[in-house]
Amino acid sequence: MRLKLAVKFLTAIAMVAAPLSPALADGVDLESNFDSYFGTELRAPRDYSPQYANPLEQQIASLADGSNGRIGVAAVDLSTGQRISVLGDQPFPMASTSKIAIAATYLDMVDQGKLSLSSEFPLMLAVRSTPFSTAAAPVRQGQYMPAIELIDLMITRSSNPATDALLAAVGGVDAVNAWARRAQIEEFRLTRDIATLVRDDGEFDPAVHIDLRDSSTPAAMVELLSGIYQGRWLTPASRSVIIDAMERCRTGTRRIPALMPQDVTVAHKTGSLNNTSSDIGILTAPDGRSIAVAIYVTGQGSRSNREARIASIARAIYDGYTQPSRHYANAEYGESAPGT
Repeated sequence: MRLKLAVKFLTAIAMVAAPLSPALADGVDLESNFDSYFGTELRAPRDYSPQYANPLEQQIASLADGSNGRIGVAAVDLSTGQRISVLGDQPFPMASTSKIAIAATYLDMVDQGKLSLSSEFPLMLAVRSTPFSTAAAPVRQGQYMPAIELIDLMITRSSNPATDALLAAVGGVDAVNAWARRAQIEEFRLTRDIATLVRDDGEFDPAVHIDLRDSSTPAAMVELLSGIYQGRWLTPASRSVIIDAMERCRTGTRRIPALMPQDVTVAHKTGSLNNTSSDIGILTAPDGRSIAVAIYVTGQGSRSNREARIASIARAIYDGYTQPSRHYANAEYGESAPGT
């Protein structure tokens, strides 16, 4: 598609054009930077008509209308391999969804005998500082906890101090990126610890600006989830640590789980930053069929609106894969249940 190719081209330039523009070095303003360097706005040509792989993808595209901000979706039925993608190859802010990759990196080192689940590390507590005042936000050490408890906290409650404890233990963001590359997940970029990411949040509006830092494509996240779930990179014991924690996730009850039938098992991890909400996970039907899904929503006016979009898209994906004979072209779902 011409629009996707244009965004890919502009994103590639952003990665190499630091001498030309500091803004391009860190991200891509979808309109102003395109105007500045190419003399036109990045908008769909008049004859632009999206091509969808199947009716389900077309339906998801209608639910993921990005007129009030970008929405990226990717999913795969792990039984059949059928995939859907709506802006699935565009970068979105990972926020706390990156914590799955950090946990996987640690557990891979456990499998190699370099670390253990009983090893203890201190919580990394953020110290108040002015945004952008330092390259990395200052932190102080807190309570020491076993790695197994830190993993549980970072996934079930999205604890930032627990995440940064494990990030330090594995060797920082470079170690996580290296693990992702070994797993052949290319469109994944972790550049800051969580303390710094949260402190400096709000520098750009993700609804209109692509910031390559701490970003991933929905398709890359689906690949990450699929590989973990299918045991491609971790031992069965390490795989179960992540999946079990994701099944007990306490955040995001208004997101992927909100509209799911009660007999569906949801293993997921949420992410939230300025003007963006996300949720990634595995949906397992009563018959054992599993679906990996990643949904990244920006804009939409409010967090509750973003969460409602995630919930409706997730339910439509589940129904589309498990009940293909039903027609959901105009499916709409109501408000989700209260939660966080």
